[in-house]
Amino acid sequence: MVRGGVGATNGITLLQLKYFVEVAVEGSISAAADLSFVAQPTMSAAMKDLETRVGRALFTRSARGVTLTEDGAEFLGYARQVVEQAELLEQRYLGRPRSRRLLAVSAQHYSFVVDAFVRMVNASDAAEYEFTLRETRTWDIIEDVRTLRSELGVLYRNDFNRKVINKLLRESGLTFNPLFLAAPHIFVARTNPLANRERATLADLENLPRLTFDQGANNSFYFAEEILSTLSSKQNIRVSDRATIFNLMIGLGGYTISTGIISDDLDPSITAVPLDVDERIEIGWIGHTSVPLTDQAQGFVAQLRDVVTDFGVELLV
Repeated sequence: MVRGGVGATNGITLLQLKYFVEVAVEGSISAAADLSFVAQPTMSAAMKDLETRVGRALFTRSARGVTLTEDGAEFLGYARQVVEQAELLEQRYLGRPRSRRLLAVSAQHYSFVVDAFVRMVNASDAAEYEFTLRETRTWDIIEDVRTLRSELGVLYRNDFNRKVINKLLRESGLTFNPLFLAAPHIFVARTNPLANRERATLADLENLPRLTFDQGANNSFYFAEEILSTLSSKQNIRVSDRATIFNLMIGLGGYTISTGIISDDLDPSITAVPLDVDERIEIGWIGHTSVPLTDQAQGFVAQLRDVVTDFGVELLV
């Protein structure tokens, strides 16, 4: 793929690879040009020259920006490795400071993901960084990772949605990496009469408002963030963010169904109660099949595993 070696005048240059990685992360040639302190025409010409040299289209261009083609996603994996190794050489032998750290994560609304993200940021030793955490809809998580707007995503699957989720991931060139199995719990306010119960049943929930995360245009049962999405409920409220759902638990006595893992530090007014159903929730992270995780992303996954272990949950791998 690389002719003449990185940095050779008749091949791909290291600077082109750095520009390419920046454009892929930003999803915009103009934004990448601004961050790299070069003119947009210069960045655009560098990317067109790169595509000519490798003989493949690496980007799909539109009025909204650029997204990677299938070849581009594969190329990004190699480009990142070369750029990271070059940076390590410069740090080791030229005394250069570590570069600005970058990582974007998309996830369903899990407090343990926020906990892991906080740990990852605190553990970062970079002088400069730009991290993004998007709590968003199931379809958007998959689309974010497919287009590399996010390097990885965190979501669940179970017996009900597994075939649909797996098919969509496969068509998007993504892989599901299991983290743990969770027994379903309800999240309720600590003032809720169910908060002190050892277990709750579906009958206990019949007269309580059911709170779910809105899935927008892709509001299919298979993309619901909560299990048992096909069960009818007398009172339903859809919300778009975790702060709102917690406020409605407190203000209306509502509930939602999730993993049971909740941080008292992040959510002190909410508690988890086991739900008496024969179901399991498989939580995992998704990433590109052909694109290795960066060191920063690997660090985030390690923090995820540590957070889950701290809650006494057994990891699957």
